[in-house]
Amino acid sequence: MSFDDVAAALAKAVQAFLSDNDRACTVLGALQSVDTQARIDACRGLGEIVLDSESRKHAQYSDARIHTPLILKVDAAQKATYGEERFGPISFVIATENTAHSIELARDVIREKGAITLGGYTTDEAVAEQFEELAMEVATPLSLNLDGGIFVNQSAAFSDFHATGGNPAANASLCNQSFVASRFVVVQSRRHGQPN
Repeated sequence: MSFDDVAAALAKAVQAFLSDNDRACTVLGALQSVDTQARIDACRGLGEIVLDSESRKHAQYSDARIHTPLILKVDAAQKATYGEERFGPISFVIATENTAHSIELARDVIREKGAITLGGYTTDEAVAEQFEELAMEVATPLSLNLDGGIFVNQSAAFSDFHATGGNPAANASLCNQSFVASRFVVVQSRRHGQPN
């Protein structure tokens, strides 16, 4: 599939999943702050809109601020755009040269800004190993090929080590390990179990 085809398929899948308003309101939850709502509006000009954010009305909580994701298409050269945290339902699909380029961009951004978690998806075992090497190098928990009921940001459900304490975005973890040795950090890599 081409980059544009992947971006369109992603947008179509998200749109289909959120097409039922009650399900969307349950899955999305509410935005706590009007600042987050304003950030969605401000980010619309940062790239080509693949899927625009829409407000939704909750059947029981009519004043809740609920918004579907904004998905933007950007080029790898726009690092200042996707390299900043845009808190809220805001995502970027980034056009890169190839898988190696994507991994290198992830390495650069995480080294500079840090990351609480990293998600990787591949059918190639060599690429999976590259993701694991990247995660250890930049001290970021990796969720590899996780989907369904297990999501990228649920590291804390598997361990007290949510965030590693080893990169700029996660300079502490829920479990302080300094009683052992303050120079160690924990990086985990998770995959679905293989049937016997």
